[in-house]
Amino acid sequence: MTEHTHHDDQHDQSDKQSGRIARGSVLLIEDDSTIAEEIVAELTGHGLDVLHRATGDSGLAAALAGGADVLVVDRLLPGLDGLSVIETLRQRGIRTPVLVLSALSAVDDRVTGLKAGGDDYLTKPFAMEELLARVEALLRRPDDTRSTKLCVGPLEMDLIERRVWRDGREIDLLPREFRLLEYLMRRPDQVLTRSMLLEDVWQYRFIPRTNLVDVHIGKLRRKVDSPGEEPLIKSIRGTGFLLRVAD
Repeated sequence: MTEHTHHDDQHDQSDKQSGRIARGSVLLIEDDSTIAEEIVAELTGHGLDVLHRATGDSGLAAALAGGADVLVVDRLLPGLDGLSVIETLRQRGIRTPVLVLSALSAVDDRVTGLKAGGDDYLTKPFAMEELLARVEALLRRPDDTRSTKLCVGPLEMDLIERRVWRDGREIDLLPREFRLLEYLMRRPDQVLTRSMLLEDVWQYRFIPRTNLVDVHIGKLRRKVDSPGEEPLIKSIRGTGFLLRVAD
């Protein structure tokens, strides 16, 4: 694949108007040309600038040159591997958020990737919508937010091991429920509309007439709010939902 920068003014303008995705530039370091082309198409299709490099050495040089808001780095690269790229950047004080891509899915591998300085970890194969959602989250993340745990009221979430506890009681969540709760925990005491949840959690680019959100919120609420516990997930009539943690 030819290495170059993509820009789409039409998509850029529409996305700015919709406010669905933060504007930004992405440096992709990926040696698999097929995967790289798909990622470039997905991200540029949503108004992002993408610069592609196919080796760790050329990717590191591009990252050191600056300008990228997010790095998407394959773990296994020819020459300098992805983790070495990330470690070198962190050692030089470059804090640009990094999404690590890898065919290695074990918890230990995720931990290794995050300890090297990665901010998020996505295992292959993955859906392009999932990659877009994670890049979007990194673009919107404050620069100083690098914690791998969320603690909101009695809830604690481990983003590496994908585990959740309430007052020490572990809550067994399905992947979609985990993502939904993570979205709520990042926005405590904020009213979240069904449209927001469908766009940001399900990645819908149009809003269908569906009770999908209500069904998943109901399942999540039954797991998070056990009998006798103070209900945390509240329904706001006619509007949406919120995670109530304020006194």
